[in-house]
Amino acid sequence: MKIGFIGLGNMGGPMAHNLARGGHEVRGFDLAAPMPEGVTKAATAGEAAQGADVVITMLPNGAILRAVAADIIPVMNKGAVFLDCSTVDVASARAVAADAEAAGLMAIDAPVSGGITGAAAGTLTFMAGGPDAAFAIVKPLLDIMGQKAVHCGAAGAGQAAKICNNMILGATMIATCEAFALADKLGLDRAKMFDVVSTSSGYSWSMNAYCPAPGVGPKSPADNGYKPGFAAELMLKDLRLSQEAAQSVDADTPMGARATELYAAFVEQEDGRGRDFSAMLPRFETRGRGD
Repeated sequence: MKIGFIGLGNMGGPMAHNLARGGHEVRGFDLAAPMPEGVTKAATAGEAAQGADVVITMLPNGAILRAVAADIIPVMNKGAVFLDCSTVDVASARAVAADAEAAGLMAIDAPVSGGITGAAAGTLTFMAGGPDAAFAIVKPLLDIMGQKAVHCGAAGAGQAAKICNNMILGATMIATCEAFALADKLGLDRAKMFDVVSTSSGYSWSMNAYCPAPGVGPKSPADNGYKPGFAAELMLKDLRLSQEAAQSVDADTPMGARATELYAAFVEQEDGRGRDFSAMLPRFETRGRGD
């Protein structure tokens, strides 16, 4: 299959490499990132998209997605699939899908979960929105780049699933970090706490698979000085998307709102930028109730 891939950063680069390694013809474009092994360099986004059966985008935000879409939709072959794997607002995902469909294309929004490690290992989870026919075409590609792909519904459903998932993740990580900080002050050994919580009602992905305490549980960014991983500023981006979506449909999300406030303070006022989102733990370790 001929694939155009636009956005070859920390996530897109490994994803494009895995597709090339899987036997597909991949042409890539990025303003700054190097070409992954096996990917042919295109001079422009339009050149990467021209003649492709599927064009994949992995971009920072909805505004950039809309701008790239305006460039590539006119040059894509009729019947081709526009597969966006970025995490953006639901409105942008739906607008791009509508523009693609009006031009005789098919569109899928399929944001990912699994981070840089998952992108490199080909173990991402994809949450997809769009028509059945388009999902059937891209499913073999998603199977190369990831371990699971769930078709969540119509256009925008993938983005909706992603922001709901990450709102849970952000709030859960905060609670996990708070609990470790409290355990420290109560004199409870961290390893003992992990042994209890990881096998009882406090079980969560934040605790069991991505423990924020160094030297406890499976290896995580906490064991590497809280180098991402999943950067705190990206968690803040996703939490803000969740709150924008909540406001648009008049949904009450007080935990999501509070998680957004805490990550905003961590990233924008403290030392969180460039650190993993689990670095909330050392933040709580240095604070008392009055801070």
